[in-house]
Amino acid sequence: MKNKKNLIIYFIFFFLVISEKTFSTESTNFLSLKKNEVNLRQGPSFDYPIKFIYKKKYLPVIVMDKLDNWRKIKDFENNSGWIHISQLSKKKSGINKKKNTIMYEKPTIYSKPIAELEPGRLVLIIKCKKQWCKTKSGNFDGWLIKKNLWGMIN
Repeated sequence: MKNKKNLIIYFIFFFLVISEKTFSTESTNFLSLKKNEVNLRQGPSFDYPIKFIYKKKYLPVIVMDKLDNWRKIKDFENNSGWIHISQLSKKKSGINKKKNTIMYEKPTIYSKPIAELEPGRLVLIIKCKKQWCKTKSGNFDGWLIKKNLWGMIN
C-alpha cells in the first residue's frame, strides 16, 4: 500500500513538473507587439517614465522577466524595458537577421526564389518545420531558413 501511494505521488509530481515546462514557457518564448504603438517603460508600472515607443505591430520580443501584469522584454536591437501584458500578442513573427536572405516558394534552396529580404525585415510566421518557416511579408509569402530569423527558438 505504501509503494502504491509513493507511486501516485511520484506521478503527480512528474506531471506537475512536465506541465510546468510544457505550458508555462512564456519566459523562453517570443511574443510580439499587439498594436502599432506600444510604450516601453523603465519599470513595471504606469508610474514609470516611457523609455521608448515602438511603432511596429507584430515586432517580436523575448520575455526576460515578469511581475504581475508586466513583462520585461528585450527586442532584436537589445533594447529592454517593461511592457504591460495587454500590449503583447502570441502571434509569431520574426526579423530577418542576414543580408541577402532569399524567400523560396518551397522549403528547399532548390525551389523558385520569390524575394530577397533586407536585414531587419519583419515577417509574420505562418508555420515552421525543423529548419524552415512559412512566412508572409508584404505581398510575398514563402519559406525562409529558420536560423536567419530573430524571434524563433531554433
